[in-house]
Formats: sequence, C-alpha cells, structure tokens
Amino acid sequence: MSDHSALIDLPSLDPLFRPRSIAVLGASSSPTKIGGRPVAALIRNRFEGAVYPVNPRSETIQGLPAFASVKDIPAPVDLAICTVPPGAVMAVLKECAEKGVGALVVFTSGFAEVGEHAAQEAMAGLAREAGIRLMGPNCMGMVNFGSRAVGSFHPAFAEDVVPGQIGLVSQSGAFGGVAYMLARERGHSLSYMFTTGNEADVDIGDCTAFLADDPDTKAILLYMEGCRNGPKFLAALERARESETPVIAVKLGRTEAGAAAAASHTAALAGEDAVYDSLFRQFGVYRADSIEEFFDIARSCVIGSRPVNERVAMVTVSGGVGVLMADDANRRGLEVAPMPEAAQRRMLELVPFAAARNPIDVTGQVLNDPTLLDQAIELATGHGDYGSVVSFQGSIGRNPALMEATRSAWIERKAANPAMHFAVAGFCTPDYTRDLEAAGIPVYEEATHATRAIAALAGFARSFRERRPRPAVPGAADLPVGPVNELGALAAVAAAGVPVAPARRARTAAEAGEAAAALGFPVVLKVLSADIAHKSDIGGVRLGVADRAGAEAAFGEIVAAGRAARPDAAIDGCLVAPMVTGGVETILGVQRDPVFGPIVMFGLGGLFVEALKDVTFRAAPFDEIEARAMIESIAAFPVLTGLRGQPPADLDTLAAALSRLSRFAAANADTIESLDVNPFLVRPEGALALDAVLVTRPSGAP
Repeated sequence: MSDHSALIDLPSLDPLFRPRSIAVLGASSSPTKIGGRPVAALIRNRFEGAVYPVNPRSETIQGLPAFASVKDIPAPVDLAICTVPPGAVMAVLKECAEKGVGALVVFTSGFAEVGEHAAQEAMAGLAREAGIRLMGPNCMGMVNFGSRAVGSFHPAFAEDVVPGQIGLVSQSGAFGGVAYMLARERGHSLSYMFTTGNEADVDIGDCTAFLADDPDTKAILLYMEGCRNGPKFLAALERARESETPVIAVKLGRTEAGAAAAASHTAALAGEDAVYDSLFRQFGVYRADSIEEFFDIARSCVIGSRPVNERVAMVTVSGGVGVLMADDANRRGLEVAPMPEAAQRRMLELVPFAAARNPIDVTGQVLNDPTLLDQAIELATGHGDYGSVVSFQGSIGRNPALMEATRSAWIERKAANPAMHFAVAGFCTPDYTRDLEAAGIPVYEEATHATRAIAALAGFARSFRERRPRPAVPGAADLPVGPVNELGALAAVAAAGVPVAPARRARTAAEAGEAAAALGFPVVLKVLSADIAHKSDIGGVRLGVADRAGAEAAFGEIVAAGRAARPDAAIDGCLVAPMVTGGVETILGVQRDPVFGPIVMFGLGGLFVEALKDVTFRAAPFDEIEARAMIESIAAFPVLTGLRGQPPADLDTLAAALSRLSRFAAANADTIESLDVNPFLVRPEGALALDAVLVTRPSGAP
C-alpha cells in the first residue's frame, strides 16, 4: 500500500463533508435567493446537526435565530457556507478563523476565474494558516445525502434528498446540479455530491480519496475538466483501487490539446488527452463518453456483482440481437466462449432448431413454453465456467403471461449463484425492473448497454485483483545540466539499467577509423552534437559503413553536413557504433508532464512514430507487469509477437527496460525534461538502445 498521508489529509475533510453544525454567512430570509437556498434546504431536509444563519441585519431567518457574526454563535461550527459578495469574503474568513471554524464553502465568484488570482491566493493562504479546509471559490457547494447536509444553492435541492451509494465529484458546479437531477430522474441516489469550483484548496483528488474511504459509497463519478495536483489525484485513484471502489470518469477535451513539439518525440505526442486516457487505464478508471454511460456504469457497479472472469454466456429470444451482443462483447474484451458439447446437446433436445453454441437463441418458442428461458439460463450457470450471464428477453418483462415466471426464475438463479453476474436486457415494467435490481440483477433496455456494463465491471474486477504497490525508486543519478549530446544521453539510459549498444566518440577522421575497426564492421556514424536532435534530417548519419577508409570519409562528410545545416551548433565530432540489424524498432520515452510529473511512453519506433501515434503512456514508476500491459495495449502489438514466420520479440527484456526507465524517471523527476530512446531495437533475444535524446533542466526549476 502506498503512503497517501503526505498528499491527502482525510481527517481535515470531516468538518467539510460530515459537518455536525453549519453556519450560512450572508443568509437570506428568501428561500429563493442564493443566501436563502441552503438554509431552506437544510430545514426542509431535516439536517441532523445545527443550522446557524448569519446576517447582521436580521434577528431571525426562515424561523431560525440569526447571528450578526459567526463569532457570535454560542457553539462550535464545523462548516461555514459563504454567500457574501467578493469584497466581503476576506472579512468573514477572518471571523471564521477567529471562531475556529473547520471548513468553508465559498459560493462567491469573482476570483481566479476572472483573473483575480492574487485575491484567491490570499484567501487560500489565510485558510491554510487557520487550518480551515476551503471548497471553492466559485463553486455550487456540497451535499452529504446521508446526514442531509445540503451545502448548495442549486434549485434541485429545494426538494427532499434521498441517500444512495454513488459519490459524484464535479469541477463544474452547473453540471453537478444537472447531474443530480439526471440521477434522480433515472431513479439513482447519491451518497455525496461535491463541486470543487476554482479548487483554491480542496480539489478533485481530495474528494476522490474521501469517497474511496467512505463505506457508504460503492462507486465514484468524476466530471473533470483538468487536474491541478497530479500526484495527489493519482494517489486518490490508487486509494480507490485499494478500497475496491470503482471510478468512472468523464474527462472533457478528447480533441488534441497538444504539447509543444520539442526535440523529443515524446514531447510532441504527450498531448493532455493521451496522457489522461493512459493514466485512467493504468489506475483502473473507466472513461465514459456520455452522461448516459456515466450513470449507467455507476448504477451497474452498485446493483450488480463483479464478474469473476471475462467469460460471458448469452441467452436471447432474438438471434440478431444475440449476434449484436456477441460482437459488442468481443470488441470490449469479453470472451463469448462456446457452451460445452453436453450443454449444447441438452439445449437442442429442448428446441431442435435453437442456436445452442453461445449466444443461446431459444427463439420464439419461449411464447409457447415460458420455462425455456429459465432452462437455458440454468444450462449457462451450470456449465462453461462463465463469470456472467446476460439475457435479451425482448418484451417478456411487460408480458403478463410470461413476466411472473421469468421474474421468479431470475431471482432464484441469482440467489443460487451469488458470485455470478446476471444482467437482463429488454423492455420491462417498473415493478419488474425494481424487483430484479433489488435482487442484484441490473436491467437495461439496450442490449449492448448490458454487455458494455459487464465489460466495465469485469475490468474493475481485474484491476482490483491485479493491484500492486508501486516499485521502489532508486537514488537520483548525477545527470548533466544543460545540452547533452547522444553519447551523454546513452550514458544516462545505461545508468537506468537499460541495455545500450556500444558506442565511441571520434574527434577526427583517424579516430573514426580506429573506433570503427575496434567495434567491428559494419558500423554506423552519426554527427555528435547536443544541438542537433534529428541527425538524419540534415544528412548527419551514415549506415552500413564497411571499412576503415569508409569510416574516415564518412566522418568528414557528416561533420561538414552538420556545420552546413547548423552553423550555430557545437559539433563534438562523431559517434561510432556497430550496425545492429534484426528485430523490431520501438521507442521508449520520458516526458515531464506539468501536472503528473514523469510520464513514460512506449510505441513502435523509427521514422513514423509521430505520424502513426500508436503510443501509450504510464505515470512513473511502475513494475514489469504494468510494463507488459502497456506493451500489449498498442494496436501494433502483434508485430512484436512475430508475423509471417518472424520470431517473436523478447518481451521480457522490453518490459524490464520500460520498468527500469520508469524508476529512473521517477528518481530524476526534477532533472529530466524529456528522454527519447529511439530506436530501442527488440530482438528475439535481448534488446539494445541505438539512439537517445536527453533534455535536462536545473534541479528545482519550475
């Protein structure tokens, strides 16, 4: 288990998210005004604690005694809700500090979101000094549905709130309120709702960690625009995985955000969305593409059990829909394994013209014999080692002649097989749906939404099973600061424990000939300069040099080409290395992400890496198992397994190199700006770094 204590202070969040008393600063007698809505909601919902309206111009507000200042409240205050204008926020914050208030929610806008960064920082600084946890400013607040602590001004909370098991964190206040309304319309209930606003203090990482630690929250929904504290957020995701709490995220910005292209391929490819997408995969987060999917996966997590494996049995009343489900399941990584022969024979005895393999199509005969569906489900549960059974049953759930028998059958099958995941797709009455979901069987109208949810739940189960502590990080290396030529970059790669091809520096043509002869022909010569990253672009590379005379001639040509193309460049001579062939060219990269720190990239290497963009990323450090998952996730992975009679690449050496590079990157996070190893040639046995580009920065630089 990783140490979260340095990044996330959960006890300090209790006054904010589990308050026993709430003061509303700037409270209004009108329940429709921003200052009056929290008071009205707390009263209507019968908040378990004390409510203290604060307004110097009123003696009572909405039937409650009012106070001129928070300091006048004759009892401790856990949470204060600030609804006053921007110019008054610092004054009430100082009063809260004097009172010893534990937390503050600031609805008030007019801070960093409009360029008033200094005012927001002053507010955050004062809160830190006073030990006050601050949510906002410019937020719509929070709701603890269990204790009915409604600290929000959204109109949706003017009605009674109902506690549930889904926690929602939204960086958009408006979306938080809308999401709650959507959830309510769909019959979903929440455990908590947090809107983080400008995140001057409490951010999405704090909220995620709190929900991961909350026993009443069975799934976490994140609506994200970005992240300010990457290490804290990743620690929170790690905490959620340790507590086996599924996280479902909607992350805005799937289009290319674009990192500034630099000398490094990794820098050019590490766009914001690509990094988030890979980190979600690394930490087991399900990324949803729509609000419908967002809630659908969350409710499935709360209602259904997690499959013990990826094998799924399908029972359908429609052959076409069965094929649709099978295609979708396969696309999502589920295994639609055939039923055992004995089970198929038994199914054909029941319906000779049924499809018995998987999906099992009981056909329209179910109208004549309603027990067929249950018999097919019984076959699926008793054979084939399936982790899930999903059935498309059309409108049976609305058919008075059929629905009672199938409802009882489903509930009995689930009770007899509690570890197996069951799901139903089709059209059902509200009562039918409610009874099945109460028994732990999610119901969907769309058949592929059922297979989508099963794949998500299987993914969570796999992530929770495979979670491991992040590997230890070695001590920092003594890396050069400033320009680094290829020889220096390869030395850094070797220091990381990654195998590197032997190479020598030649300052003269004669030294080039001597180096080539010592290394053995054929050789490669490359211009050596920290100022020239892409040497082949300027004619600074010679391949397959076969003899000493050729090496001496190539030296002069390469140095001349470098000086002609880059008169300003410092030319350090040539690098001479053996000509290594055979194997698959890959790229290993490190990029210092401004939010998440060192990010490691992997993909096929060579000239086309930026054009194809078939790469993936992980936050450093990670172990060899994660490295192997990283390797297998690229579209071109089959190239590494051997095509058209070619031997497979040495994936063990490749995974070890990626893991070692990740630990090296984490150890030198303050120094490495970017590092490319391209190509990293992976052969049937062993692998070698043939080229590297390293960009460093002064330690501690911003």
